[in-house]
Amino acid sequence: MRKIFKNKKIKVFKTLDENNLGPLARIFLSSFVIIFIFYSLPIIINFTDNNILNTKEFRNNSKTVLAYALDNQKNKIFEKDENYDESDLLVDIYSLNEKETDAVRLDATTIKQLYEDTGYKLDDIRKNKLVKPVALDSFPREIKMIENTKKRKEFFIQIVLPLILQENNNIRLDRKRLFSIINKSNNSDLEKKWLDKKYKQYGIPSKDLSTLKIRMDEIPVSLALAQAAKETGWGTSRFAQEGNALFGQWTWSGEGLKPKEADESKGHKVMRFNVLQASVRAYQRNLNTHKTYKEFRIARAYLRDSGKSLDSIILSQYLDEYAETGQQYVKTLQKIIEQNDLKDFDNAKLLPSSLELESLI
Repeated sequence: MRKIFKNKKIKVFKTLDENNLGPLARIFLSSFVIIFIFYSLPIIINFTDNNILNTKEFRNNSKTVLAYALDNQKNKIFEKDENYDESDLLVDIYSLNEKETDAVRLDATTIKQLYEDTGYKLDDIRKNKLVKPVALDSFPREIKMIENTKKRKEFFIQIVLPLILQENNNIRLDRKRLFSIINKSNNSDLEKKWLDKKYKQYGIPSKDLSTLKIRMDEIPVSLALAQAAKETGWGTSRFAQEGNALFGQWTWSGEGLKPKEADESKGHKVMRFNVLQASVRAYQRNLNTHKTYKEFRIARAYLRDSGKSLDSIILSQYLDEYAETGQQYVKTLQKIIEQNDLKDFDNAKLLPSSLELESLI
């Protein structure tokens, strides 16, 4: 800019000299030219910047989850019902299963000793909200032999809590990356590939970004604990013991456990997993994608937009179709949450793993 201005100034003075103007006239004219340039320069720059901004891609800086749906609120258009390939939803769940096919089942005594050695106590967690990352692959068979109900429940929570927190951490990291991508004017090829992968995982072939923002979210820890407790009888059910099935999810494929009381004419089975972690991930993916739980996801999004915590009592009201007992199932979940003070774990954080901890396992 300085170079251009200097050239213009030299040209002006050269013209004045050629016309044999007096010193006073030259000073007056040159001052006028300089003032005109400095006055008009901001206008020119502002005009140029406006043109550049108008050609840029729209930048969405809002993290509001339901903003897109407000115009369609009367018609209740919050999520589109889409036909998707269910195998896409389970790719990462299958891969998680395949990695741990040789998992060893620890007995209850070994697990309890592990918890003591690592200082893993629920009373401490209720106070400091920090959870040791002790991830087990399966329930010990001896859990059903623990006669003291309180101790059996505490043992169950100790086993399941780190698994739920780990999956919520995964979703939290994904959400952070999602909003980072949304708030960029342009995205890299790597970011676009990541988005395509998430659209498949969350069953959104239309690649609707608003739907992805609603579906990609956490499940309250207390709610997940309550459902796992209800579906497994606090870890004692056949499905939990033989199939690492924490949430009683159905499948119509060959892989699964057939309920003993099930009608032979019905082809469903309970999904089985090689590791408990895969069961938790499948459960969260189910609530976050299946059309049955659309209202659950909308209620969760409203809590987010209102700056409120994800209240398990409120959200449990939208899970009446999870079981055939309907509203009775909801009341049972709420009772489990309240009687066992499960909300104490909603704000718990999973501590990072360490070599010392891994050596103990």
